Amino acid sequence: MIKCRLGEIMDQKGFSNKDVVELTGVSRNTVKGFQSDASKRIDYDTLDKLCKGLNLNPGDLLVHIPDEDAE
Repeated sequence: MIKCRLGEIMDQKGFSNKDVVELTGVSRNTVKGFQSDASKRIDYDTLDKLCKGLNLNPGDLLVHIPDEDAE
């Protein structure tokens, strides 16, 4: 499974939803979905905006968590 760490990153940096929207140009609803890890997909443009605006690499924002069944 892929997990989005935006909520954790926002907490660490002290950013509100409004801050992220202003820094990235990503819509409030999209930020909210990624913050709560509720989004089912992400497009490259959105990922690029988040990475540029928050000074991150994609690997900082998205992490792979192996399924227990795959072991």
